[in-house]
Amino acid sequence: MTPETITTLGQQALWVTFLVALPLLGAALVVGLVVSLFQAATQLNEMTLSFVPKVIAMGLAAVFAGPWMLRVMMDFTIRLYQSIPHLINGG
Repeated sequence: MTPETITTLGQQALWVTFLVALPLLGAALVVGLVVSLFQAATQLNEMTLSFVPKVIAMGLAAVFAGPWMLRVMMDFTIRLYQSIPHLINGG
């Protein structure tokens, strides 16, 4: 196993991690921005007003993007397992 192979596998793993986290973090970011604007406009500084909508949005994002996220992780894992003989033989 060469250092280039290890680097490539690490890059692919980071890319899959980024893709899987993107829907949840994006939903939390958008909802957090909207709630912050609402709180600034109304001067209503309640902590639960910030927390509860984010949790709901992340739950909805997980429900709708969950099958796609699972497919991305499964594809990466299957490719990784299929490449084990090639990685061990060093070819």
